Amino acid sequence: MEEEFDVSESKSTFDIKAFIIRVLSYWKLFVLFIGVGVFIVYQQNIRKQQSYRLGTQISIEEESNPLFTSTTSLTFNWGGVSGKVQTIINSLKSRSIHEKVVDNLQFYITYLKQSRFRKDDIYTYAPFAIEIVPDTKQLLDVPIRVTFLENNKYEIYINFENSVVKTQNFTDKSKSNLDVPLGEFKSVYNLDETIQTPYLNGVLYVKEGRKVNPNEEYYIEFNDFDAVVANYRSKLNIDNPRNSAILNLSMVDVNKAKIVDYLNETVTVLSEDQLNRKNQFVTNTIKFIDEQLDRVKSQLTLNADSLNNYKQKNKIFNLNEESSAINTKLVSLELEKDDTNRKLAYYSSLKTYLEMSDTFTELPAPAVAGIEDSNILANISKINELSVQKSKYGSTVRKDATIFADLNRQIDGLKEVLLENISSASNELRRILQSTNSKIAIEEAKIRKLPRAQQKLFDIQRQYSLSEQTYNVFLAKRGEADIIKSASVSDILIIDKAKDTGATPIDLKLSSRYLFAIIGGILPPLLLAFLLTFFDNKLHNPQVLEGLSNIPLLGVIGKNSLDNNLAVHLKPKSTIAEAFRSVRSSLQYFYKKNIQEGTKTVMVTSSVSGEGKTFCSINIATVFAMSGKKTILVGLDLRKPKIFGDFEIENDIGVVNYLIGQKSFEEVVQKTKVENLDVITSGPIPPNPSELLMSEYMDGLIENLKKTYDFIVLDTPPIGLVADALELTKHVDASIYVVRQDYTKKGMISLVNDKYNKGEIKNLSFIYNGYNQKGRYGYGYGYGYGYGYGYGAYANGYHDNDSVKKSFLNKIKSLFK
Repeated sequence: MEEEFDVSESKSTFDIKAFIIRVLSYWKLFVLFIGVGVFIVYQQNIRKQQSYRLGTQISIEEESNPLFTSTTSLTFNWGGVSGKVQTIINSLKSRSIHEKVVDNLQFYITYLKQSRFRKDDIYTYAPFAIEIVPDTKQLLDVPIRVTFLENNKYEIYINFENSVVKTQNFTDKSKSNLDVPLGEFKSVYNLDETIQTPYLNGVLYVKEGRKVNPNEEYYIEFNDFDAVVANYRSKLNIDNPRNSAILNLSMVDVNKAKIVDYLNETVTVLSEDQLNRKNQFVTNTIKFIDEQLDRVKSQLTLNADSLNNYKQKNKIFNLNEESSAINTKLVSLELEKDDTNRKLAYYSSLKTYLEMSDTFTELPAPAVAGIEDSNILANISKINELSVQKSKYGSTVRKDATIFADLNRQIDGLKEVLLENISSASNELRRILQSTNSKIAIEEAKIRKLPRAQQKLFDIQRQYSLSEQTYNVFLAKRGEADIIKSASVSDILIIDKAKDTGATPIDLKLSSRYLFAIIGGILPPLLLAFLLTFFDNKLHNPQVLEGLSNIPLLGVIGKNSLDNNLAVHLKPKSTIAEAFRSVRSSLQYFYKKNIQEGTKTVMVTSSVSGEGKTFCSINIATVFAMSGKKTILVGLDLRKPKIFGDFEIENDIGVVNYLIGQKSFEEVVQKTKVENLDVITSGPIPPNPSELLMSEYMDGLIENLKKTYDFIVLDTPPIGLVADALELTKHVDASIYVVRQDYTKKGMISLVNDKYNKGEIKNLSFIYNGYNQKGRYGYGYGYGYGYGYGYGAYANGYHDNDSVKKSFLNKIKSLFK
């Protein structure tokens, strides 16, 4: 079993040329990924509904009432524009606004029509509608098919896949589960006939001006109210440019008509809500006035009846002149007293309200009670404004927000000031009341001097006059309040209503999506090629080898297509044979240059097993033998012997037997079918190969070989795995290091460089083995890397014809690989 070893990776740089070649070799992947991407986009395009964005623009303004004048007795403070924009934004984000909009538009009902790939929301294009029976349950999230028939009939079809379905009552929005029979439900109804089932209740009718054709199919689907509200609430986009009073509302949806209706209805609901909040003070005042009118009207009716009855019974129809004068003055004093009491009652009620209540939005206008104190009027307006503002924030801001603490602090301060004002004003009113009571007592003393009948009539007449004038005062104030309320307008000003003016889809154009599909198809193979190139640490061409080492390149050997390693012997005219002849010439030049006389010895090694070391050893020995030189090939890879199989000889006796003194030199040498070539196989695998190669017997073996042969080729173990080859360098004149294309790692070159630079191996050269001109990472150098290994016209004269044909066929086949 081979040992593993670690080598330090040489510093690598990104090979742009290798990357480009690898990218080009992945053309099938590019075609596949681009085709898949285009197909996916096509399928998405034919199924996708386009989205649209529409908007509306509103302005938040401070609209004052045009009926407010200096003579208006009822005054209301509406607050200012400051802070209103943020309040409006918070209101638009609140759930309550969207609940009103969805409820008003009934967007929880969806009208659908089956298209090729989906059910499309047809909304206003639906020629019919369903009117829900109030306080009934409707089936949720299950499409209900409606098929129109002849004679104003239609069929309802529901397929129940579960025995329990969800239903919702859209009146009170309550939800419940309902048991239903599994399977299909079918029933035929007349138009305008009420559908009554446990899970569907309503009346289906055709819209005015529309018609339906027989056999047309549509679908109705009821959706969860809360889910619909949440969906539209999340879709509404609010933009406040430069913190101005302008708000831009927009929404994205697949149905433009729904966007238009939803935005416009949102503005309508918001405007009504703001107007109601704005009129809250005057509404409370009108309610208070109405209560007083009812009370005074009842009293006035009683007094009128009493007055008429007394006059008819006693035959007295008019007061005398003296009585009339007293009555006029006394009524005036009574009205003054009543006004004072009303003010005191208002102050008392206001004091209790301020002390006991946390909200001050239900205060009636002080002018109703005749309050004209400017300090009290101003403070009540301020506290009402703050209370209304606090009420607005209550539905949109968290209760623990700092804004509530600030508002409460301001309200508490105003309360203290108001209570002091009320106390001071109440004391003054009591003094006035006491004075008025004294004046009334004087006038009543005058009445007692009148005849008894006149006194009784006077008393009834006075009560009637007092009630009548009080009623007229409240009635006048009621009319004034109605005028003010009807004249007030919302602070929401619509600048541009939402409208579909030919909106274009905001989604990417369908044709443009194909460009992204192509880019998406290119990127994965491109990234794969980059990563493989970046992390690739193998040799793929001779130039890379020359860039990694200063050791000379002796030759480039093509890829052996035979099942046997005797490539030179079996096909002496092949390109591989020419390559080994080039190696032989280079070695002979080397020996001549170094003045090597007598027997020449060459050692063939490599980094690891599988790089073609034995293949090169056999064929180098063969080319020497074919030149007429007596040559011997010695298998010294004692751990993993190989060369005997190619020569069809036995490995029973070999170098090991000689080195342990078991056999003589003549007994271990074997003849081969190659003329002038002998072989000494390694023999049985020994337990101590390194020690045997270092023994004196090894020195004797080399001496005997040199006496007999002209060339000695030593097939040694891989230098990267074991150190056996290093022990043999002292016996050789030249060393050949075999590397293999697409197999040898670049880091292994750094190992041999290190040994070469340290002088552990001398006279070392590389052989580049397994070169494939059309290989996946080949650079198209062509055979003939400067070593007589060409594919030109000259080279073809020495190649076997079948090899040329096969090479041509391989070229054709490679186009379809």
